[in-house]
Amino acid sequence: MAHQRIILHLDMDSFYASVEMQDNPELKGKPVVIGADPKNGTGRGVVSTCSYEARAFGIRSAMPISQAFVLCPHAIFLPPHFPRYAKASAEVMAILKSHGFLFQQVSIDEAFLDVSAVGSYAAATDLAARIRDEIHTRLGLTCSIGIAPTKVVAKIASDVNKPDGLTVVERENLFSFLAPMPVRKIPGVGKRSEAELFEIGIRTIKDLVEFDIQVLIARFGRSAIALQAITTGIDDDLVEERDGVKSVSRETTFPEDTKDEQVIVATIDALAREACRNLVDESLRCRSVTIKVRYNGFVTRTKARTLSYYTDDASIVRSCSHSLLRDIFDDRPIRLLGIRLSSFEKHDARQMILKV
Repeated sequence: MAHQRIILHLDMDSFYASVEMQDNPELKGKPVVIGADPKNGTGRGVVSTCSYEARAFGIRSAMPISQAFVLCPHAIFLPPHFPRYAKASAEVMAILKSHGFLFQQVSIDEAFLDVSAVGSYAAATDLAARIRDEIHTRLGLTCSIGIAPTKVVAKIASDVNKPDGLTVVERENLFSFLAPMPVRKIPGVGKRSEAELFEIGIRTIKDLVEFDIQVLIARFGRSAIALQAITTGIDDDLVEERDGVKSVSRETTFPEDTKDEQVIVATIDALAREACRNLVDESLRCRSVTIKVRYNGFVTRTKARTLSYYTDDASIVRSCSHSLLRDIFDDRPIRLLGIRLSSFEKHDARQMILKV
């Protein structure tokens, strides 16, 4: 039998809020919102994340904090404690890496493993159950896991049965699993893109797969080919094990496309703060800052700048990010914002040179 590819995607459940609940059990079962100070509904800034209890009131990540307060004024609003989240993330990733498979961390709370070597989906399912139990037992946190032949489908699967879910999609069940899903389930398809697809009669992934590819390319560009191929189970996006830290990235997808300056600025500030916190934890300074903006229609723009010196100062990264954003923002509603820091040196690099 030909070698089958088996990819595992792990996504921590409501990560920041769950870490806060682990540290303070009195928060469990309550609507908890992590983000800026709501100031009784007049605060500026956005929601970083929230508990599932808060989501029941309609609160979502990247929502203006003032709106979250209106939806649930009795929620418990907490400022983010990034060092604590980074520590918990490192513990989760250490558990994943300890199993010896190709590993790729893609954000503070999610990662891929290529577990093809276990030989079967049954064995992969057993492994996933052990990993999930180990994380819960050792850290008191829950996660959801998707298993599939490709990274994109494994990511979709991990979101199906949240929280504390385990979803397995084998190649022979790929089409039946994806076909009835709304196109919005595909990573990268936002509200505006969904609306454009609706305009031409595409509502489900089945509709997308069966649609004339030339029409899709004319409207959405070459990225439409990858979208339509999602049900084939063929994907050359590999799980890439990184040798050392090459870059630090943070990004967020808005629940609704936005050009609200307050939301955009607050989001950039939060992303810069998180990314720089990661630099400090790794004892790194960066010299390159890249901004990523995704509009509707899968249009993504990036712009980078090389600083004249290395830094881990969030205010400098934030200022540079604002400048880059002004250069590429064209007043269209934004679906996704991201920051990437790269070109690193260790904190003690210069001291080592002086000692030689």
